[in-house]
Amino acid sequence: MIEAYLTETGRRLREEVRTFVRDDIPRDLILAMDGEKVRYPREFLERAAARHLLGLRFPPEHGGRGLAWTEEVVALEEVGVLGTALACLYSLPSIVGEALNVFGTPEQKAGYLRPTLQGRLTTAEALTEPRGGSDFFGTTMIARRDGGDYVLSGQKRFVVGAEGADYFLVYARTDPQAPPHRGISAFIVERGPGVKVEYLYGLLGTRGGGTGRVLFQEARVPARNLLGRENGAAEIFYRMMIPERLTTAAGSLGLARAALEIASRYALRRKAFGRRIKDFQAVSFKIADSLTRLDAASAIVHAAAASADRDPDPSRVRRLVSEAKKFASESAWEVVNLAMQVLAGIGYTTVFPLERYLRDARIMMIWTGTNEVMDLIIEHEFFAGLEGRAGSAAAAAGPGGPVRDLEADAGDARNEEKVYD
Repeated sequence: MIEAYLTETGRRLREEVRTFVRDDIPRDLILAMDGEKVRYPREFLERAAARHLLGLRFPPEHGGRGLAWTEEVVALEEVGVLGTALACLYSLPSIVGEALNVFGTPEQKAGYLRPTLQGRLTTAEALTEPRGGSDFFGTTMIARRDGGDYVLSGQKRFVVGAEGADYFLVYARTDPQAPPHRGISAFIVERGPGVKVEYLYGLLGTRGGGTGRVLFQEARVPARNLLGRENGAAEIFYRMMIPERLTTAAGSLGLARAALEIASRYALRRKAFGRRIKDFQAVSFKIADSLTRLDAASAIVHAAAASADRDPDPSRVRRLVSEAKKFASESAWEVVNLAMQVLAGIGYTTVFPLERYLRDARIMMIWTGTNEVMDLIIEHEFFAGLEGRAGSAAAAAGPGGPVRDLEADAGDARNEEKVYD
């Protein structure tokens, strides 16, 4: 972690979370989850809540600490060293809590947000469907109004935390005739009649987080549990993509850091040909490359967090958060692979946790929007901003005033030679 980015509040928080990670999370829990002997570690969330570490950004009256994203990413990185299952479960109160905090009624905040941050309720987000992953607005799940209730029918899959969640944030189509992005609503759906976790997935990594398929079979949801306005879930979805992706980006830093630490310590102790292997450039350059990738990823994650806190331009926030998710997750994958190469054969065994890190790291480039989707968002937001600036480069207004007309700095800047179509 780059110390220059830390506030004094961030430093204190880092020590709190490190204490939690070191003292409250037993090795046996991690191994039992990876061995699929524990399918949902509710006690992990209860312990985090007991230390007042859930939903750090939300107001104290709702159970949070009123901190900024720049502090929350510090906590997310520290939890990330435990692996993606626990890091994702830790993130869910922040992700679902965002929707409740921004769009929820006072009653919804009191009934769901506060108990979640206190560890009395657990939550999950039901977003993906069997026929649509990245195509969120193609959802086929239906919610129809019936008196004072909505009746939900359909299914969601790849729901992390499904096994143990007390309630779900669910998106469903409420107006089949409307354009895709204008006919979807969001609901708070409690586990109960008509809500069934039908199947738990066998996963390559990220095990023990209770990832399942959830069936909604004529599930009745009180109209008071509509989140935001009817047919207005697009606004919620776009807002939710900030915590979805920023939590993944920050957690990626923790996983990469854990792998780098193991590889570095091994390089200091392991000897070959009578020398410590750190003295061989084939090894030490892998450590240097990993450090550089990790520091660069840390910089972009902290920049995206600061943008989410303070930048008035939502387009720029979306771009930076997407860049952070893409770059941090890909950097984590590269760092874990380099660490395994440093350890060589022993790194491929369960003597070290690198094989688990490798299995965990792969999902971060897929979930919360694949990194290919991140590319689409990055280029779209960039070009939209570029096209939105009228006039020549010299007349384009930036934060510090007009920018330089760079095209004029060519030796033969003849306009008649610039043919574009």
